[in-house]
Amino acid sequence: MKIKSKDIVIVIAGKDKGKKGKVIRAFPKEDKVIVEGINMKKKHQKSRSRGTKGQVVEIALPIHVSNVMIEDSKTNKPSRIGYKIVNEKKIRISKKNGDEI
Repeated sequence: MKIKSKDIVIVIAGKDKGKKGKVIRAFPKEDKVIVEGINMKKKHQKSRSRGTKGQVVEIALPIHVSNVMIEDSKTNKPSRIGYKIVNEKKIRISKKNGDEI
């Protein structure tokens, strides 16, 4: 999986198409990522102790990695990710302009 946590991504498909967000967590085995503010769901939470009320909390659910693309730093548009070997190290590059991510 080419997208990692702390990457800025743009959603390219689904109900949140066109929105940007930061990847909070990545699940490589399931090919899913959790993006900040994307794919939100309201969850009814029970009260934990006496005297406190239950509440409705919004949580971000995972989205499939094929529905997001990394944001190009110069053009602020979606870009594919490639790899380049520099000094025996493998680094990620943006396919749009060849800059290091």
